[in-house]
Amino acid sequence: MAIGFFVTGTDTGIGKTVVSCALLHAFAAQGHTVIGMKPVAAGRENGVWQDVENLKAASNISMPQSLINPYAFVEPVAPHIAAQQTGITIDPEVIRQACEQLQAAAEVTIVEGVGGFRVPLSLAGIPDCRYDTGDLASVLGLPVILAVGMRLGCLNHALLTARAIESTGLKLAGWVANVIDPAMLQLEINLQTLAEWLDCPLLGVLPFQEQLDVRQLAGLIDLSRLG
Repeated sequence: MAIGFFVTGTDTGIGKTVVSCALLHAFAAQGHTVIGMKPVAAGRENGVWQDVENLKAASNISMPQSLINPYAFVEPVAPHIAAQQTGITIDPEVIRQACEQLQAAAEVTIVEGVGGFRVPLSLAGIPDCRYDTGDLASVLGLPVILAVGMRLGCLNHALLTARAIESTGLKLAGWVANVIDPAMLQLEINLQTLAEWLDCPLLGVLPFQEQLDVRQLAGLIDLSRLG
């Protein structure tokens, strides 16, 4: 039976892709076929969307780019702004259908969100048609894994994001601590605080790496805690 998870984060640039790739490698190490998905990507560098390429590299089956990444924008700006500038509407139904095709092909599908959990996805200036990343997660109906970028301010960001996830009725399946500030003061106490306050299991603590090695980080993910 195919399973899937939606990876969201406490902010942009906190390591959702790192966490998603580590999860893909962790499931693959257990013998599963895995595929990563980035429904919306913004910011092309050297002709590619690096997050998408990283997810593809961490997957062990190949699927069409149009399914892995239905919407890709050149400028590294909020997706609803990029969509408005290019005259494109981000359609959750298109993403849902693409996700279903990926789930039909792989035992595990990891869907990486864009930005934080409440980043707008609909065109600006249309109040009656507003939807955001949280609404997309609800359309997909997948359990959510929260990537927490460990830095000053992460406690508030993590707890607010967890509350936003729970308000949608989605299951918060677990959280992963990603140490993005190697000089963060009182790291262990912050980790303990989040473990006590977040009503879901800690799946792993990913240390800061100068040279990123997601296969190594995958070994620090405890999938058994997902139940």
